[in-house]
Formats: sequence, structure tokens, C-alpha cells
Amino acid sequence: MFVNKNITASIVIYRENFKVLEKAMGSFLDSTLSKKLYIIDNSPSNEFKNKIQNDSVEYIYSNKNIGFGKGHNSILHKLTSKNKYHLILNPDVSFHPEILEKLVLKMESSESLSMIAPRVLNTNNKLLYTARRYPNLFELIFRFLGIFKKFTSTGEYKNQNHKKSFSPDFVQGSFMLFKTDDLLQLNGFDNRFFMYMEDVDICRRIDQLGKKKLFYPKVEIIHTHRKDSSKSIKLFIIHISSIIKYFMKWGFNKALN
Repeated sequence: MFVNKNITASIVIYRENFKVLEKAMGSFLDSTLSKKLYIIDNSPSNEFKNKIQNDSVEYIYSNKNIGFGKGHNSILHKLTSKNKYHLILNPDVSFHPEILEKLVLKMESSESLSMIAPRVLNTNNKLLYTARRYPNLFELIFRFLGIFKKFTSTGEYKNQNHKKSFSPDFVQGSFMLFKTDDLLQLNGFDNRFFMYMEDVDICRRIDQLGKKKLFYPKVEIIHTHRKDSSKSIKLFIIHISSIIKYFMKWGFNKALN
């Protein structure tokens, strides 16, 4: 099978631990695929500019914090059909480089498949339930408060066999491999979401394209899951704001169902 091996990736950073970021960069750059990585830096200073020295990496300093979705969207104009796949990648993720080719091969096998995501483990090799059902308002509130876990777990496909592939409603945005043409047709993430809920939103819009998403556990990544919004009042407010924007966009009838 002929496989288009040109792939791009983008990582949006904000005051990152550089050693952690290096692991994410190395995971992508050590792949045998033909690749280009964009680092979009939303930090207050461009201190990483001279630390990132690689011909396959383009460092872009935003000069302000433009958010997660808008950061990734800022390089969409640089993507072309020559680069058939584009990876949305978190700075706190690491993986074996060969998984990229496996994911690309799987994407090649289905014309209707728009986005694929791997099995995600935390640093203790425990499964993170990143494949989710579309949430209602109560689930999001209860999940944030850490209560009624039996109720919130129903949105995590916990009764599903996570060693087998399936098509979830959405996957969390730490690692999302798109067909570039589909990502461009979607115009990337909705810029109204500064952070949080943009992954849910873009998966709903994949549905509108009549395309599919796939959770593919034959490959896996490690994610240092930080749950920052539970530690910061500012991020908590941003999280709540995104939830409100999400239901205002998609309808409050979905908030309770």
C-alpha cells in the first residue's frame, strides 16, 4: 500500500518545563516519516527560541497568550495537501516514534476516517479514559467537583473494551491526528474557546462532515495529566466560560440530555 508519509504537527506551549517539552518534540521528530513541527509559544517571553534548534522545527512566538485552539489555528495557513496528516500534540505527551506510521497506515485504510487517537496512559501506566461520550451539563459539573463518580463514569465508555478500537463521540485533545484536508475544511478549532471544550466541539463538527473518529488502542502514548483548572481560579473561570460557550453554540437542550 502506498502511504503518504508527509506529516506536520503543532504544539502550543505556555511556560512549559523544557525537559518535558523536549520529550514531546523528540517523540515526533524521531519518527521516520517526513515531518515538520510547529512550536507556538504563548508564554510571556521567548526564552525557548534559542533552545529549539532543529531544521524540522519552526518556532513561532505569539507575544501573548492567544489560547490553545487559536494557537494551533495560527499555523493552518502553512499546511498544504502535500502534508496529508496533521497532529495536534500536547507538550506533556511522549510516545515511541514508530506509532505515527502505524496511525497513518490505519488512517489510509478508511476514506471516511477523519481523526484518530491512541490509547493514553498516565506516568504510572494507568489508563486515562480520554475517549468520551458527548457530555451534559451535570456530568461536567460533577466531574469537576469530583462527586457522583458512578454517574460521570458513564461518559467515559468504562463498559467498553479499551483494548479494541471503537468510534467515540470525542477524544480529549492531547493527541489528535487529523487528515489535513479535513482539518482545513473544519477551519481548525473554534477560536471562541480559549481553552477547554474545543476538542468536544471539533469532534461534533467532524460528525457534521459525515466523517468518523477512531480510538485506536493498538498504539499508546504517555500523558502527564495535570488537571490545571482544578488548581487555579483563573483556569477554573476559563473552564466554566468554555462550558457555557459550548452549550450556547450547540443548544442548551444538549446540556441536560
